[in-house]
Formats: sequence, C-alpha cells, structure tokens
Amino acid sequence: MALRGYREEDLVSNRASLLIHGGTEDERRAWAEEAALHFGVPLTEVRQATELAGALRQPNGVLFIADVAKLPLDAQGLILRCLQMQEERPKVVVGVSGTASAALGRGTLREDLHYRLNQAQVDLQTDGLRDVLKRRWAQQAEQLAERTAALKAAEERERAAAVARRPGSVTRTVPKRKAPPTPRKSATRNAVR
Repeated sequence: MALRGYREEDLVSNRASLLIHGGTEDERRAWAEEAALHFGVPLTEVRQATELAGALRQPNGVLFIADVAKLPLDAQGLILRCLQMQEERPKVVVGVSGTASAALGRGTLREDLHYRLNQAQVDLQTDGLRDVLKRRWAQQAEQLAERTAALKAAEERERAAAVARRPGSVTRTVPKRKAPPTPRKSATRNAVR
C-alpha cells in the first residue's frame, strides 16, 4: 500500500521519521511500538514539551509523540530542528489525532514540520490499512508467543541438563514404601488361651 513517498511497510522498517495521523492513539502507539520492535530498541513516548528536548538527544531508539498538536509551536520547532540538523537521532514518530490537514487548518501543527514529513506520512484512515495492521500485529503477537514458549522450553531443558552434569549429583530413585504387615492372629495362640 503506497502512502505519500514511502510504503507503510517501509516506514516501519527504515529510519525515516514520519507523521502518523488518523485512527486512535492506541493504534498510533502500536505502530510506533512495532517500529521499535523491528529495530530492537526502546520506545520513548513524549506527552509534554518539557520531556521533548531530552528525548530528541537520544542517538537511537524510537521516539513517539502521541499528539504533536497538543505541544506548543516552539516545541514542534525543536522536532523540526532535530530532523534537519541532528545526524544521529531517534526515529521520530509524530502522531496527530484526526487529519494532518485539519491540524494545519487549526494552526496546531507547524507548516514547516508538516512539509518536512510530507514524504513520510501514514494515514490510518486509508481504506484497508487498519485491517492490514491488525492482521500483521496479530501475526507478530503469535510469533512472539511461540518464541517465548520455545525459549522457556529451552531454558527448562538447559536447567535439567545442568543439574544432571553437576559433580556428585546422583539421581536416585526412591523405592516405594511397603505397607507394614498387618498382624495376623495365629491359630495356635488362640488355641492356647
């Protein structure tokens, strides 16, 4: 599915920063989490302008801004400067609730930031995209569960093998206890009385 300059799948797996809009905040966050998982890096989420400067100084990782329209325009300028000048930076996933054009119209999204991210935009309202994402995320969750189960089984086997290799460890089988014999009345004893 082609969206602006890059395909959506390519935006997950490349280092390009992007503007993601439409859908719910959870869907936008899930998209950013998928990108972080792809790179094997942590996801840092920014909700307030005070958190932004420090998060932008990270040399790698994925930085998710849940709704850039809630940040002041000068904070959005920090994002723009980072994208223009900072060579080593995190992948910046800039979220906007609603449409990017509506945020531009309200004046809550800087035009120059929107322009900078023009070739890297994902609109979650695009026909069929949400279904594609849900299937992909379900498949990834299933693969993760399978890997986790396989790792757990391997750890158990390794633990059992380590116990068996310990010097002086002997595996003993404990015999079953026999029930104590029940006393029988002897015919000769009863006869003597």
